[in-house]
Amino acid sequence: MPPSSRPLRDRTPWIRAGLAGLGGAATALSLAPLDLTPFVFGYAVLLGAIARAPTPASAAFAAWAWALGYHVVGLHWIANAMLVNAGAHAWLIPFANLGLPAILAGFTAAAGYLAHRLFGSGIALWTGFAALFVAGEWVRGHTATGFPWNLPAATLDGWLVFLQPASLVGAYGLSVGVVLVASAPTLWFDRSVARRARLGASSFALLLVLAAGGWGAARVAGVPDVDDPAGRVPGVVVRIVQGNVPQADKWNPQLKPEHLGRYLELSRGDRAGSVRSPGLAESPTPTLVIWPETAVARLLGRDPRITRSLARAAPAGGSLIFGAPRAANRNGGIVVHNSLFAVSSEAGKLWHYDKAHLVPFGEYVPLRSVLPIEPIVQSRRDFTPGPGPRTLPVQGAPPVSPLICYEVIFPGAVTDPENRPGWLLNATNDAWFGPHSGPHQHLAIARLRAIEEGLPMVRAANTGISVVIDPVGRILAQLGVEETGNIDSTLPRALPATAFSVFHDLPFSLMVVLLILISAYARSRAARGASQN
Repeated sequence: MPPSSRPLRDRTPWIRAGLAGLGGAATALSLAPLDLTPFVFGYAVLLGAIARAPTPASAAFAAWAWALGYHVVGLHWIANAMLVNAGAHAWLIPFANLGLPAILAGFTAAAGYLAHRLFGSGIALWTGFAALFVAGEWVRGHTATGFPWNLPAATLDGWLVFLQPASLVGAYGLSVGVVLVASAPTLWFDRSVARRARLGASSFALLLVLAAGGWGAARVAGVPDVDDPAGRVPGVVVRIVQGNVPQADKWNPQLKPEHLGRYLELSRGDRAGSVRSPGLAESPTPTLVIWPETAVARLLGRDPRITRSLARAAPAGGSLIFGAPRAANRNGGIVVHNSLFAVSSEAGKLWHYDKAHLVPFGEYVPLRSVLPIEPIVQSRRDFTPGPGPRTLPVQGAPPVSPLICYEVIFPGAVTDPENRPGWLLNATNDAWFGPHSGPHQHLAIARLRAIEEGLPMVRAANTGISVVIDPVGRILAQLGVEETGNIDSTLPRALPATAFSVFHDLPFSLMVVLLILISAYARSRAARGASQN
């Protein structure tokens, strides 16, 4: 190489990584709330960067840069949580908005390295990359408590029919399909791939899209909505209360009575901001009232009078479910849980549920002995996790699986496998996420859980988005971000157990193994052809 060309050669990995990073940032535009689906073909940019890299290490660097751009744009809303108490936490913004994406990108870098090293180029790289990339996403969703936010499947949120295969193969299996289809155009720029192979791969990708869309449309059309008595649970009316309390005001002692009064007023009946789902009478009488996560900004557990007082807000013959922190004695000390309580006017407290999957650095600090950081939530001590998914009885509704905020993002971990519930309840406080992308992304992820499990979901969010979702993901009623009001809705009827709810990640695992075998075969066939030439 002439000396004059060496500086360009030395800069090539950085140019490739920079372009890949822009491709990843653009891919994030396919996520909620923009739902700009054409940008999902940013996965082709990632595959192209890996294919053109001269070494596995440079492929890993390009893949890392792509994922960094994707997560920086997709998770930009995290900064809002640091600004609630800016004096104490604003200094963490660079670590959260750049450090966390840099760590998450490591899983994609590992997939890029392995894909380049094992499969080289062509059809083998295309199928092997899809398998390894989503396998890396699975590892991301399970490592160090896991963070499966904005999986490739989430890019389909604007297309309900294409979300339906999640009921068969889950979000990870659906993600494999997304990556296969979205990265297929790269084959047309790979000279090592014969035209016949390009046409075959493109035809397969198109067939995958048509099959998923056709089957998904048929599935949605085959499930009655709540306008049809067959599509709803008879005699159940759920009232969701969205109090819209700013996070900075929630724990202000002078404002707590006003906030509680707002929840009580909204629980009693109609007012400006009320929303009804289809199939309801003009003046419905609720059988169940639901408030969001930590709607009651008081530490419960020590003084039962507060719980007894709130029980009077429950509808006659029904119950009230609300969120509040709970203190409990354990091993001679006091621990604090992030909890949901169910109470009735007749029996008082019925049960409590303690959040099991806590947010690292939000609700507890890992390695607290060496990290001098306070949790982001307004608490001086770490929360203690509960036992995990439970199916609990509800006065005025079928048994429920409660999920507090972040717990809804974990595929296959939202129900008790031994006791299937009749519906899912996601009580959350998305005020931490700000008014922009965060609440919309959280809702999109929650909707995937309803489709995976074939269960309706009721979602009560402090500042929005509160919704009622049927078991195929149709949103029946909704209160938007920073709206104050209530939703009255019938409860959609659950579907029979889905394939995913029975087999969980087994179909996804088989998909990964099959693609790896196809890649190995394609690589060996290409090697034989090269040796014959």
